[in-house]
Amino acid sequence: MNRKSPMLPFTFKDFQDQFPDDASCLEWLRNYLYPDGIYCKNCARVTKHHRMASRPSYSCDHCGNHVHPTADTIFHKSSTPLTTWFHAIYLMASTRCGISAKQIQRETGVTYKTAWRMFKQIRSMLTNDAPIGGEGKGVEIDEMYYGGKRKNGAGRPMRGDKQKTPVLGMVERSGKVIALAVPDTTAKTLCGSVREFVLPATTVFTDECPAYNTVSEGRRYTHKRIKHSEKVYVVGNVHTNTVEGFWSLIKRGIGGVYHSVSQKYLQSYLDEYSFRYNRRFDTQPMFTSFLNQIEKTQPGETPCAELAQSQIA
Repeated sequence: MNRKSPMLPFTFKDFQDQFPDDASCLEWLRNYLYPDGIYCKNCARVTKHHRMASRPSYSCDHCGNHVHPTADTIFHKSSTPLTTWFHAIYLMASTRCGISAKQIQRETGVTYKTAWRMFKQIRSMLTNDAPIGGEGKGVEIDEMYYGGKRKNGAGRPMRGDKQKTPVLGMVERSGKVIALAVPDTTAKTLCGSVREFVLPATTVFTDECPAYNTVSEGRRYTHKRIKHSEKVYVVGNVHTNTVEGFWSLIKRGIGGVYHSVSQKYLQSYLDEYSFRYNRRFDTQPMFTSFLNQIEKTQPGETPCAELAQSQIA
């Protein structure tokens, strides 16, 4: 695997220089969401907009229509200053194993309720549903169990044991990972998830778990297995060591930073760790990667670059 150059540093001094106040945060958000200019619905074209002094919005120079860059984003209707939001994003992006909402409360001075809400909203941006694999590529597949103590001792939890939550991991040998909290470890659930996220003609690597017996049906996978039950862990390029290394990162990260995570929120934590893992070789700062996930989730003022470009032309 060809690793990219080391990630560029982005210090807290850099953060303070780029985002000293709410106005600079709002201006960045405007430029990011409307790179080709703001399309005015009333004028039916891209027009010049000026910043309103009394509110975080921009007004059309021709008709006076207001556009709010924060609308329908994670900042929607939030009374928390944008500098605090950006600071929280910086803190979450600057750690390898995550940061707790309690620590965000200490660093930013907001209440724990506000810190938790920001924490949850920021993490909601980090989802990844892009497929992995493809012809000539290998994907390792494995499952782990997260949660309380098992009632039946060592080994895989018995069916019906709800103390532990099963998690399915799919790691492309080039570095990308998808981790899913799944309801069970039946063949229907595991193989169905693999077929949903792993492209056809991929070489998939699993252990001898019977649930993967039918994984290649209908998807043209080349299926290779490693027999862990026989104390065999590597045979040539056949192994699941990459995905197991990711499990180690998850368990140590959650255990060391958050201590425990409920089943309800486990997927969002998996998304956060997967997001960092998938961008660990990027040259741009992780903070920039986090910011680039900001988007409008509703169609009200959704930027339309193609429409804007056509109006400019």
